[in-house]
Amino acid sequence: MTQPNILLITTDQQHYSTLGLNNADIETPNLDRLCSEGTRFDRAYCPSPVCTPSRASILTGQMPSQHGAWTIGVKLDEDITTIGELLHDSGYVSGLIGKAHFQPLVSTRFHKSIECQPTLRDLDFWACFEGPWYGFDHVEMSRNHADESHVGQHYALWLEEKGCTNWRDYFQPVPGDHAAKAPKVGVDPPQHDRFAAWELPDHLHYTTWTGERSAAFIERYAGKTPFFLWTSFHDPHPPYAVPEPWASMYDPDDMKPGAFKPGEFDAMPPHFAKTREIDPDFADWHDPQPAHGCHSHLHDVDQLRRNMAKYYGMVSFLDREVGRILDKLDALGITENTLVVFTTDHGHFLGQHGLIAKGPFHYEDLLRIPFIVRQKGRIPVGQTSQALQSLVDLAPSFLDAAGLPIPGAMQGVSQWPCWQGGDSVREGVICENRHNPVAPHAMSYVNHQHKITLYRTGEDGELFDLCADPDEVKNLWYRPECLPLRDAMLREMMQAVLASEPIRNPRQAVA
Repeated sequence: MTQPNILLITTDQQHYSTLGLNNADIETPNLDRLCSEGTRFDRAYCPSPVCTPSRASILTGQMPSQHGAWTIGVKLDEDITTIGELLHDSGYVSGLIGKAHFQPLVSTRFHKSIECQPTLRDLDFWACFEGPWYGFDHVEMSRNHADESHVGQHYALWLEEKGCTNWRDYFQPVPGDHAAKAPKVGVDPPQHDRFAAWELPDHLHYTTWTGERSAAFIERYAGKTPFFLWTSFHDPHPPYAVPEPWASMYDPDDMKPGAFKPGEFDAMPPHFAKTREIDPDFADWHDPQPAHGCHSHLHDVDQLRRNMAKYYGMVSFLDREVGRILDKLDALGITENTLVVFTTDHGHFLGQHGLIAKGPFHYEDLLRIPFIVRQKGRIPVGQTSQALQSLVDLAPSFLDAAGLPIPGAMQGVSQWPCWQGGDSVREGVICENRHNPVAPHAMSYVNHQHKITLYRTGEDGELFDLCADPDEVKNLWYRPECLPLRDAMLREMMQAVLASEPIRNPRQAVA
């Protein structure tokens, strides 16, 4: 069997509903095309609703509790075995273009990071650095979202090549740089709402850069050697800043954000209700680094509609660049021998349950993700599957598709038989949230019908019937009549944890 090229396309923090194929309010013609030419999996989940741990799970095939990058601000050790390294060792050329986020914004004596300032804006360093890194032969990176200050790296080099030598003017200054100019569009925390379009032209935007450079990588290696490319788009992660024509593509008045249903937190753990307070106190969690989302989620509905319109514009913008990449595969005649997977690192709240962005709230909006697989002649065309998927399965699935052995250290399972139209290979998926080491240190387990969430401390939890209660407004955890179901789900979750334990070395002798 000829080893396929493998193209992984990811976004950052994309809600599972933002596909035009099943959402008439958004335009994603190229993602719709990918769906029509492959299979869409509607029950895909992240291993963690936080960027670094989820991305590290994609890279390693391990859960955050094993690979060690358990939250953002924690470095993924560079000596860990990755899918890029394993494919490289078998004759692939491997590349990463876009956002990495495997390392923190601060470098220490014991944990060196190149994804931090001042290194991010040291263009002499990046002009000489293209890999190898985490098993990738070739890397081109940019760390920021929108106009955030942690911009630079290969994207800044590209901007200067395009003649945009004043690129710093479009981004927030590095903290402490009092001489820097204010960016073209200001930031209003916590929502980062923009009433005007970002003045950075779209042809100079990092989304364009990611698409252009990915197409160049594919053209460079097509037909010469099998390649593995991770194209990693930065959006639609907040801040909600995007240039024209995408900023005004959607009318805020047409947006339909989610909403809080009165009383829906009455039977939820206490930290949910705190989000409805003007100035909530999360200090009882005794953590100096509070989790994302541990603040008031009360917001102006008109502002939420404006943010949602920008969010949709970001998705349509990156969809254009997905089209550029797919067109390049077609033009080079390698579409049939290229396995394409499109997904994101985790979901996003746009008002659902009264919540915004992300946090310690394991609803489907945050854990469930868009997931599309295509390879002509191998993957069923135009199908929608309910088979459970997890991002931790990507690495072993890619190895299986390439005809390579799967290391015992990987906790994911190969979905390759399922992707080709076979039966579901999973009975359930696990999602870990260690963003705080104490609380809300949580774990969720999802099977074909139910979802249960358990916390490291306390007696609270969540239990939902996703078939009877798809909006997740009826927590069954505390109901006496549901205790047998709760016990069964806890047992099933524990057995799934045991089954996922990595076995690095097989047993070879009696003693």
